[in-house]
Amino acid sequence: MRTVFLGTSEFAAAVLRRLADSAHRPSLVVTRPDRPRGRGRRLASPPVADAARELGIALEQPESVNDEPARARIAAERAEVVCVCAFGALIKEPLLSEHLMLNVHPSLLPRWRGAAPVERAIMAGDEITGVSIMRVTAGLDSGPVCAQREEPIRPADTYGSLAGRLQAAGGDLLVAVLGSRLQCQDQDDALATYAEKIGPGDRELDPGRPAAQLERVVRALEPHIGAFVALQDGTRLGVHAARAVTSGELAAGTLRLDGPQPVLGCSVGALELTVVQPPGRRAMSGEDYLRGLHR
Repeated sequence: MRTVFLGTSEFAAAVLRRLADSAHRPSLVVTRPDRPRGRGRRLASPPVADAARELGIALEQPESVNDEPARARIAAERAEVVCVCAFGALIKEPLLSEHLMLNVHPSLLPRWRGAAPVERAIMAGDEITGVSIMRVTAGLDSGPVCAQREEPIRPADTYGSLAGRLQAAGGDLLVAVLGSRLQCQDQDDALATYAEKIGPGDRELDPGRPAAQLERVVRALEPHIGAFVALQDGTRLGVHAARAVTSGELAAGTLRLDGPQPVLGCSVGALELTVVQPPGRRAMSGEDYLRGLHR
C-alpha cells in the first residue's frame, strides 16, 4: 500500500522505521522544522527527520503541513493512506478530508486522549495501557478506532521502558492494519479521559501528596522530562529514581539528609530518593549525594 508518514518524536521515529521495513514503506516523510534544542540552543532536526534521512526517504519540513505547498507535495505522492504518529501539530481542513489518515496513538482509546498518554497512564496507576490505530478527524484523538493492542504497565516501568514497548507494538499494529480490510468503530465519548501536556507543575514532587503517587510521577517523567524536589535555598534537586517507603516519624515536607539515602516526608509515607541530580552536576546515587554534602 502506498503511504506517506507524518511524525516528529522519538516514538514516531521508531514507528517510521517499522513501517519502512514493511511492504508499506512510505514514499514521503513530513515532519516539523528544525528547532533550537538543549542548553546551547543549537538548531537540531526532529528525530523523524534523522530517521528519514537514514532510511533514504524523501523528506519535507514545512512550517505548516496545512499550507498549500505542503498539501500539494503530499497529494503528489498519491498515497492510499497518510500515517500519522506524534506529529505535534494540528492537522486541519481541507487536508483532513483530502486523504485517509490513520494515527498511531499510545493508549487504549478513549482513555487518555491528548498529548501525554504514556506519562498520564503511569501517573494514574493504570495497570494496563496499549496502542490504538484510529482514523484522524477534527476532534482530539476522537476518531473511529480500527485496532488496539493491550500492554501491561509493570511496577517498575518508566516512561522510557513502557514507551519502548508501545512504539514496537504500535509499529507492528499499523503494518497489520495496512495489510487488512479496514474496519473501524466509533469511540464512546462518555468514557474519554484526557492526557494534558506535562507542565512545570507536574514535575515538582509535592510532599502534600502520598509517596506512592510521587513515585509514579518520577517513573512517568524518566528519562525525557524529569521530576525534582524544591530545596530550601530555592534550587532544584532532580530526581531520576525513587521508592515509596514508610515514613516513621518524618513530617510531610521534611527532607531527611542524615540517613543512607535522602528521604522526603509525604502526606502518606515517604519518598526515598535513590538517584538524584544536584544543580549543575551529573546524576548520582542518593548515597553519593549525601556523602558529598557531609564532606
